[in-house]
Amino acid sequence: DSDNDYDYNGASSSEHSGIVAIPFDRLSDTDDGDGGDDGDGGDDGDDSIDDDYNNDDDGGTSSSAHSGIDTGSVDRHSDTDGGNARSSDDGTASESGTASDSSIAYISDGSDHGKSTLADRLLELTGVISKTGKNKQVLDKLKVERERGITVKAQSASMFYEYQGQQYLMNLIDTPGHVDFSYEVSRSLAACQGTILLVDAAQGIQAQTVANFYLAFGEGLEVIPMLNKVDLPTAEPERAAQQIESTFEIDSSRILHMSAKTGLGVDQVLPAIIESTPPPSGSIDRPFKALLFDTWYDKYVGVVSLMAIKDGCIKKGDRIVSSHSQTKYEVSEVGIMYPEPTPTTSLQVGQVGYITCNMKSIAEAHVGDTFYKEKQPVDPLPGFVPAKSMVFAGVFPIDADEFNRLDESIQKLTLNDSSVSVHKETSAALGQGWRLGFLGTLHMDVFRQRLEEEYDTNVLITAPTVPYQIKFRDGTTKYIRTPADFPDAHTMQETVEATMEPYVAATAIFPEQYLGQMLELCTMRRGEVQNHTFIDESRVLLKCRLPMAEIVTDFFDQLKSKSQGFASFDYEEAGYEASDLVKMEVLLNNEPVDALAAVMHRSNVVTMGRDMAKRLKEVIRRQLFDIIIQTAANGKIVARETVKQLRKNVTAKCYGGDITRKMKLLNKQKEGKKKMKKFGKVELPQEAFLSIMTAKK
Repeated sequence: DSDNDYDYNGASSSEHSGIVAIPFDRLSDTDDGDGGDDGDGGDDGDDSIDDDYNNDDDGGTSSSAHSGIDTGSVDRHSDTDGGNARSSDDGTASESGTASDSSIAYISDGSDHGKSTLADRLLELTGVISKTGKNKQVLDKLKVERERGITVKAQSASMFYEYQGQQYLMNLIDTPGHVDFSYEVSRSLAACQGTILLVDAAQGIQAQTVANFYLAFGEGLEVIPMLNKVDLPTAEPERAAQQIESTFEIDSSRILHMSAKTGLGVDQVLPAIIESTPPPSGSIDRPFKALLFDTWYDKYVGVVSLMAIKDGCIKKGDRIVSSHSQTKYEVSEVGIMYPEPTPTTSLQVGQVGYITCNMKSIAEAHVGDTFYKEKQPVDPLPGFVPAKSMVFAGVFPIDADEFNRLDESIQKLTLNDSSVSVHKETSAALGQGWRLGFLGTLHMDVFRQRLEEEYDTNVLITAPTVPYQIKFRDGTTKYIRTPADFPDAHTMQETVEATMEPYVAATAIFPEQYLGQMLELCTMRRGEVQNHTFIDESRVLLKCRLPMAEIVTDFFDQLKSKSQGFASFDYEEAGYEASDLVKMEVLLNNEPVDALAAVMHRSNVVTMGRDMAKRLKEVIRRQLFDIIIQTAANGKIVARETVKQLRKNVTAKCYGGDITRKMKLLNKQKEGKKKMKKFGKVELPQEAFLSIMTAKK
């Protein structure tokens, strides 16, 4: 057993007549080619995995769907980033020899519904990991996942299973659950043939369940409903089954009842997958065609690509070509995740596996790219719709000398998380940095934590903003991603027709006693309630439209507070609407500070302006002259605070005499302070910026 962080330490053999994959830690066990696995493990191939990772004690959390694996080798687990709320764990089943290939994914109701525990039980049931009793979230390999208890990156593992005398090769894929990591889920669903709808029997369906179900439904995938945690005293399987039937129109007689923790009913899962899930399409006789849907960086071999094989087969030594760049590569290794990176002789149609091909430059890997063999061109696959950033933030190094190292770290991390957009920018106050686009605030916070923990970098992240639109009178439109791009008051008056802000279609599910508080919260955040329906006798599904800018602050905290933690929340993009937007600037002695500027709705300017001025007064050090802190919008001052000057007691030695003597000294000091203020310059230290950015909004 390996108890350290390693890359591609594995040995395996695989035969096309029945896949054989033997990880390095079980070389004493010989697999006879019947498809049963003796292997165990779980490194994700990323050089940034937690050093405490142990193959048998690690665990996988969330869920999503990936692809089915064909005969020839086992599919590889990718280490990708994940969240906490929305999730869909996925296992794919494929039969070696004469059996068919198929794939499956889990879609759970929300976080903490047993997706990861079910993944552990399935890996134990198929012999991928040993039944030590210590397996907890085996596929959660990143330190941030362990600390937060969420999945932030899709992971996969392969399993062998014998059913009715035939051997099957299944792929299990663990993806994030939170809405901020929906790009991981959608990419995974595009590569699979079926999904498991996993619902907590005690909590019932949640907002993330609804969103993930329709993602899978839109892909035309087979949905296998299951109720987990039926052994709990608070479990109400009949009520949860009724919710599934009424919400998704799924016959309740099809729902499997199980407990992943105790193992009750787990033995029914894999047969249900095999019976319900169709095999992947494609032919081994066609020219090789593969879809690149995930990548990560390995310090020893460079870029590692996770591909879904659509047609043909690939083996070591083959030369492949990228449809995107027409660059040619020689394949140096192919393999699957078992869940360790396990080399195999080949990857065939229907499988998902990793390929290393001496791709040294991070810029060469494009998620959604199609690969084919040299001199055998094929029509490119549709690929993926690029992720659309919903939240933007500036990232700057704490120490300017760390700029180059941070630049390299961001490149490597964005290779592993392709949903992040990167643009360089320069701030007068903070120096050189980047403007990064994220899918949400949790995504942003996880990215920052991964930068600090996996690459040992210290960064300063500015307050998150959303992308606004400016419509000009000449018919042109401009996207505003930073406050510096927002037009000034004169331009707004002369050339701007309308300002637009992004809205989201939000869904919340909560107990009926909190309906009043939820409606109040929606109204306070400039939301528009569309409708609310009862999904059973005690739970309400609320749909509303909200400005995206209202969600990126403390909306989730308020939601949980007002519902005492019972509400679940999900949202999706709903276009742009006209809004009265203004730019709020922060002035220090009449000098604007670009890093603290913000774009917001006019109704929030006074409240936010006063709050910003008060917080700045607390962190700015006193100088030998007064520091005037002002917040302004459209040329109008909305708030002011003053940091009083440090003063010497110039009258200390005056023990008597006329009052004019003291006044002369005081006036002389006053004139000196005016002159000092005229030439003095206020510089905000990094600590002040850090305090402002991390202060609770």
